[in-house]
Amino acid sequence: MKFNKHALIVAIAAGMTAMAAQATEFRSADIHPDDYPTVTAVKFMGERLKELSGGKDTIKVFNNSALGSEKDTIEQTKIGALQMVRVNIAPMNNICPETQVPTMPFLFRSVDHLHKVLDGPIGEEILKSCEKQGFIGLAYYDSGARSMFTAKKPVRSFADMKGQKVRVQQSDLWVSMLEAMGANATPMPMGEVYTGLKTGLIDAAENNYPTYESSRAFEVAKYYTKTEHSMAPEMLLFSKRAWDKLTPQEQGWLRQAAKESVPYMRKQWEEREVKSLATVKAGGAEIIDIDKAPFQAAMKPVYDKFIVDAKLKDLVKRVQDTK
Repeated sequence: MKFNKHALIVAIAAGMTAMAAQATEFRSADIHPDDYPTVTAVKFMGERLKELSGGKDTIKVFNNSALGSEKDTIEQTKIGALQMVRVNIAPMNNICPETQVPTMPFLFRSVDHLHKVLDGPIGEEILKSCEKQGFIGLAYYDSGARSMFTAKKPVRSFADMKGQKVRVQQSDLWVSMLEAMGANATPMPMGEVYTGLKTGLIDAAENNYPTYESSRAFEVAKYYTKTEHSMAPEMLLFSKRAWDKLTPQEQGWLRQAAKESVPYMRKQWEEREVKSLATVKAGGAEIIDIDKAPFQAAMKPVYDKFIVDAKLKDLVKRVQDTK
């Protein structure tokens, strides 16, 4: 049998092409900068995925709003143009009603309570509820406690919220929450907050220490009032359209890598909160403690408006009953 060198080269090239075709780079989006805990956690997940798949699958993170706002990237993920996205849970409220529950104001008593709920059957049920809308929920990340920061008038009491024009996430629930505080809610992408505060388009915004610091908002809004009105978590979502094309083995690798990234993210988050608080204080921010009782009391209409059906009421009660 005559040896055909050309045929061998063609066969090797075809084999290599087939292997390359099977290797997958999943694209994931985030609005935060490179060193932000949600970004580093998804990169960690990518490393684990690479190990689990023997180098076959990887994740490329497009951060710093490179692919648009959270709302934009949610839409891209739904249609499968993007495989994965890390978003705060609030923009998902209008898409999967069950995600409203962890977004509700003053729902979680502590970070431990939050973890107990999200790591258990309630958390799993809420992730699964997004499937019918085109998303596979892989994990929750921490987002700390969100508080108010203002540019001109510090909030030292509930009455100080009245008339403040506050940037909120693009979520009806968030708008109602701020209106219940007497503020004028202004939905806006996170990327526009600094300029909005600087130019006076908005008077205030609300977020956690790491975002207050990484967005440099503390340079233009010096008063940070610890309302701690929400511990709404972050979500890691995969496109169902893309997911359904994967093998069960690949799906298993993704789920495992996502799960392993959670404790990594939480540790990074704790460290980042301490570091961010030190940075904003050094930058001249005033941290204001406040009586939260009037804020909590004002939230009844928000619960009445959004927690309407029996299923959501049951979920809220189960969260509150979690010890």
